[in-house]
Amino acid sequence: MSKIVATLIAGLFATSVFAQTPAATSTSTTTPEAKAEAKAEKKEAKAEAKHDKKVAAADAKAAKAEAKADKADAKVEKAAEKADAKVEKTAEKADAKIEKTHAKAEAKADKVAAKTEAQHK
Repeated sequence: MSKIVATLIAGLFATSVFAQTPAATSTSTTTPEAKAEAKAEKKEAKAEAKHDKKVAAADAKAAKAEAKADKADAKVEKAAEKADAKVEKTAEKADAKIEKTHAKAEAKADKVAAKTEAQHK
């Protein structure tokens, strides 16, 4: 057992040298050109995001207006249908009244004709 423990400890010491990260030898310095370019890219991305936000808001506003117009159209169409139904109902009532009046007039005319015929005989 002690041989196994000794081998494990020796393995740990042997690998510990390779496990260390090497010291950074070069420091990365940013040039003023790179800073300006990064700043320009950031500004462009910000402007693009702002533009996209405005476009999305305009699209939403247009969709809302279209939905409102559709709702108004449906309301007008419903009112027109209701008016048409009312006109049709009134026309039917008028036709029925005219028929009834004609029937009464014909009955009266027949009655008068029968009375006059009875008087002539």
